[in-house]
Amino acid sequence: MSREPSGRPAGGSEVAKLTTSKLTTYFGERSRVRGRLLADELLDIHARLGISNSILLRGIQGFGAKHQLRSDRLLTLSEDLPLISVAVDTHERIEALRTEMGSIEHPGPVTLERVQLCGEGIEPSGLAPAPTEEVKLTIYTGRHERMSGAPAFAAVCRVLHDHGLGGATVLLGVDGTRHGERRRARFFARNADVPLMVMAVGDHQRIAAALTLLQQMLHEPLFTIERVRVCKRDGVLLRLPHDLPLTGQSQPQPHQKLTIIASEAARHEGRSLYLELVRRLRTAKAAGATSLRGIWGFHGDHAPHGDRLLSIRRHVPVVTVVIDTPSRVGTLFEIVDELTREQGLVTSELVPSVSGSPHL
Repeated sequence: MSREPSGRPAGGSEVAKLTTSKLTTYFGERSRVRGRLLADELLDIHARLGISNSILLRGIQGFGAKHQLRSDRLLTLSEDLPLISVAVDTHERIEALRTEMGSIEHPGPVTLERVQLCGEGIEPSGLAPAPTEEVKLTIYTGRHERMSGAPAFAAVCRVLHDHGLGGATVLLGVDGTRHGERRRARFFARNADVPLMVMAVGDHQRIAAALTLLQQMLHEPLFTIERVRVCKRDGVLLRLPHDLPLTGQSQPQPHQKLTIIASEAARHEGRSLYLELVRRLRTAKAAGATSLRGIWGFHGDHAPHGDRLLSIRRHVPVVTVVIDTPSRVGTLFEIVDELTREQGLVTSELVPSVSGSPHL
């Protein structure tokens, strides 16, 4: 992957990998600033700054610091669903974005994480600084990119599954930027370039092998990698979340992110797993949680899948994200561990920089 004069990633083979940053913003659908929706204000800034790739994701349920539940299941609670904005670019451009966002007040957190941008010729050893940790691969591409007449995201999941990755989830954006240009979903439009992202978790060598093939398959994708710890897979406890040392009063409080992925059809004692998960986390006074519905994916040995025709239950993956302090994550993980005793993929990540309220 080479660089254009503007600094945005472009096709080519000169640069194997680049260190960059990811800025994630959590807020509500009805959040407003300067008399307009925060989502529109934020994505306008992305476009003005030419952010290489960003995506706006609409959640299906969630709660924040005030523990007020928002859900798409009840009409009266679906008017302010959670939104997550993810922006990826060079550290300098992301810092410029943070500066502009500094004048915007909203109740949700903003997290800054370092990621590695991947291109052609990547070395497997460059994927995971810690061999004991697995890797999260995120692929940013267009919504309606196709391969041999079929959706490209399905082919991507098949490649990731065939290479033995632990899981992958396809999330559909409703707005965002691709290669610095705004791509917004609209009625009566094909929306081919509206961003879509695929999140995958697996061993760094398997991901490196899959990347070699994916780079040949997709048209101008963006690949990023981050370290992640797989805590549970299909009910099996593999490792506990990161145990972080306490910092001094002069240092910022570290945070951790738990991500739980399971089928929307998954149940726990007769109740929908993801609904029960958010209910229990809310009862436990977690800082907040956000659930996102995928359109395709897999975890473990299960074949990639999405909705099935004439099926009563939806068979798409649901991703639930929780960000809290290390002192709270241990307690919250006990809830997660109990509810995923038979199924699901659970990962833990370090979140070095969090500003604003603990959650949306």
